[in-house]
Amino acid sequence: MRTVRFYFDVISPYVWLAWAQVPEVEARTGARFDLQPVLFAGLLQANENKGPAEIPSKRVHMLHDIARWAMTLKRPYTGPPAHPFNPLKAQRMCAALDDPEARRSLAGALIVATWEHGRDLMNDAELRAIADDAGLDGSALLAATEEKVVKERLRKNTEQAIAEGVFGVPTFLVDDQLFWGNDRLGFLETYLTGGLRIDKAEIEERLARPRAADRKNV
Repeated sequence: MRTVRFYFDVISPYVWLAWAQVPEVEARTGARFDLQPVLFAGLLQANENKGPAEIPSKRVHMLHDIARWAMTLKRPYTGPPAHPFNPLKAQRMCAALDDPEARRSLAGALIVATWEHGRDLMNDAELRAIADDAGLDGSALLAATEEKVVKERLRKNTEQAIAEGVFGVPTFLVDDQLFWGNDRLGFLETYLTGGLRIDKAEIEERLARPRAADRKNV
């Protein structure tokens, strides 16, 4: 069984839209997605970028885009009570779990809870209840969010993702290939089934070509 590393942050609606499609991709390819929590804010900072919700025109577009995707995928869509929100505790709860299946269960439950049911992932009682409903110890996981080892694990996950070239979520890594965005799952599936082969030498040659224009800072 091939493993696809799924870098996620519950703050992203596109993580939710990807998660909704993962079971079918797994069924068709035999792969298993390993959900790895990172901080989207850390990825943005490392790449000197802004999130779509921080740019007014993109925020408007994003809300329309999510609604279209939700209708296409036939998923109920409520969305969190505020967006963007602080996902730190939710991400740390996921990072506290060593077992990949338990981590996957919690991550999926948190993603669905906020994007489909409108639950507040900045509320401790909600986080505890979601974890309990997923068959985990919500109180223990909440307590773990204050442990140094858990904080460090989430930080290292984010740093590892950055080192691998990740700049946003959801990002999927298999072999040395990165696929960014829920709308790239089709490419990922084609790659997993042997229908997509990239000539690395050609990519390197294109990367070596000089830049001919740069935008000035304003």
